[in-house]
Amino acid sequence: MLQISGLHFDDSSGDYNNWCGGGGGIGKYNVMWKMDEKISCLVGLQRRDEFHKVEGGLMALLRSCLGSESGNSRCILSGYIDHFQSIESEDVGWGCGWRNVQMLCSHLLAQRPEAREVLFGGSGFVPDIPSLQRWLEFAWERGFDAPGSDQFNHTVYGTEKWIGTTECAALLRSFGLRARVVDFGPKESEMLYLSVPGSSVGTQELVRIGKKRKAPLICGPMDRYLSHDASQSSRSQDGKSCSSLIPLHDMVSKENCGDRVVKSAAKQSEGHQVLMDFVWNYFSNKSTIQFGHHQCVLVSEKTPLYFQHDGHSRTIVGIQVKQQRTGISQYNLLVLDPAHRTAALEKSLREKVGWQKLIKRGVHTLKKQQYQLCYVDPEIASEEEMEKLKTIDSVFLEF
Repeated sequence: MLQISGLHFDDSSGDYNNWCGGGGGIGKYNVMWKMDEKISCLVGLQRRDEFHKVEGGLMALLRSCLGSESGNSRCILSGYIDHFQSIESEDVGWGCGWRNVQMLCSHLLAQRPEAREVLFGGSGFVPDIPSLQRWLEFAWERGFDAPGSDQFNHTVYGTEKWIGTTECAALLRSFGLRARVVDFGPKESEMLYLSVPGSSVGTQELVRIGKKRKAPLICGPMDRYLSHDASQSSRSQDGKSCSSLIPLHDMVSKENCGDRVVKSAAKQSEGHQVLMDFVWNYFSNKSTIQFGHHQCVLVSEKTPLYFQHDGHSRTIVGIQVKQQRTGISQYNLLVLDPAHRTAALEKSLREKVGWQKLIKRGVHTLKKQQYQLCYVDPEIASEEEMEKLKTIDSVFLEF
């Protein structure tokens, strides 16, 4: 294995000899490559990921299913997207973050010409996980999300390290895409998020919580609670957990156990409605909900949402709101999960049987204390804006 300026290449492969000047022509050590040469090499080394292609498109099937439902409701969906499932022999237990990056990129490549021109050297396809790992290391080398790079020890290629929302943002921003991050959580965790000036991101400063003071193990936004050294030992036995995120309330639960007041399920759902409202407004551009006598399924120009929480990440492709007889609006997130088999998902949608359990997630299912979203604004960043994009920031919304 050869490492050049932070990039890793398998010098035993044909790809290395073909694209990186095999045969000693460039020398294997202490070589300073120009930026365009590195990009050219990465473009040559990357490989298209194989996935189950749904004839006619998965979102078309979902639109049909939603349109056939009875009841007074409205749905808003993102445009085209491919589903990338975790594979037992490759990435089950750690690869959900990469799979969500792939899903988001499949949308960008299909729906946004400006993104297609810049993503992955203009290749026009979604690369496999090892290729994405190389691109992320290259983004770090260029200065995108330096604190995150430090936490990974600047290395992710060839490992089973879990990634989160900020790694997705850093990767996409390195291509000039305006990836944005939104944090959701309790007020007492606000100081740990990227959006707060003077937060303890990347430091070991003491954090005041109530009357107790405790130094957090790892500070940062939600997906930065990764304990990388313990990642292999902390993975759940069933292989379904894709991260070792340590929620704030777990960090101090032992200290505050006697005094802590547990929120009721109803109160928690009320708080988590903040996330539902954000997703609805995001896809609808805050348009007024007008219920008629027929089902309405609209398509938004917005990108899907990378959806991160403690233990797993998924992709939100839309939202449904139903008007109840009581006058209360009931929301359902429409989610694609990397843990699901694409073929089974397709079958369920085509037959219109059991698809709701695979895709719909109501507010009552949001049981975590913290969530994080990533989306991509339109257009490509200017050279001046690119420098600002190297620092990953976020907007914090309180539950």
